[in-house]
Amino acid sequence: MTDTPRFPDGYEFSADTARIDVDRTHRWLATDAYWALDRPRDKHERAVANSLNFGAYDLSSGEQVGYARVVTDGELFAWLCDVYVDRSVRGKGVGTALTRAVRDHLAALGVRRVLLATNDAHGVYAKLGFEPLEKPDQWMALWFDRPNGSVDTQVAP
Repeated sequence: MTDTPRFPDGYEFSADTARIDVDRTHRWLATDAYWALDRPRDKHERAVANSLNFGAYDLSSGEQVGYARVVTDGELFAWLCDVYVDRSVRGKGVGTALTRAVRDHLAALGVRRVLLATNDAHGVYAKLGFEPLEKPDQWMALWFDRPNGSVDTQVAP
């Protein structure tokens, strides 16, 4: 892990949430990210407000070209999610650099474990140290938004 994340020439990293282009990131995710299609704008805004947010930016125009969001307690656990790179700059190393910078930021906080889920970018994450869960059978998930799935939210007496 490095103090200064290596970004391709012409691009920079920022952990400043104030720089996040909420309109752009919502459009990317809600229209082009398989895990967030049709995400409502208000939910995106609340997710941004309650998370650590990271961006990759074009140095010449200042426009945001990449985004990553992290849900964390800031001490022990983090979930890396909503990693997205604009289609116009894919293949230039921006996504790898963004993920490396986020990883290094979390390491500096002292976070012990970072999880993520991906359907198609295992190679990108593996070269940055991510690996499959050692004991996936120990992990479980609770989904409130699955169609035809009912969750009993009543607590037994």
